[in-house]
Amino acid sequence: MVERLDATFHALADPTRRAMLAELALGERSVGALAEPFAMSFAGASKHVKVLEAAGLVSRRKAGRLQLCRIEAGPLAEANAWLGQWAQLWSDRLDRLEMLINAGRGAS
Repeated sequence: MVERLDATFHALADPTRRAMLAELALGERSVGALAEPFAMSFAGASKHVKVLEAAGLVSRRKAGRLQLCRIEAGPLAEANAWLGQWAQLWSDRLDRLEMLINAGRGAS
């Protein structure tokens, strides 16, 4: 689980890969179509897709001469769940801070 989470965050750390995922959220795309907005070569886009595949964020299939990519939601759900535990922690701390501030205002 930890290694997959590390791979997910590594893949998401790159803005090009995040943009590719956003495009894939709209539906399947070929590697060539993913390369177009970035004016990068097929090989360059393929390297980014390989990182996304290694993290389990994308799967790739052949359709004739095309390599079609599809987003896989599992790793994103795991990352969201992991981040969610920290969101609750900070929410609780901010709630306590608000209570302290309000208590201080009432004491004045």
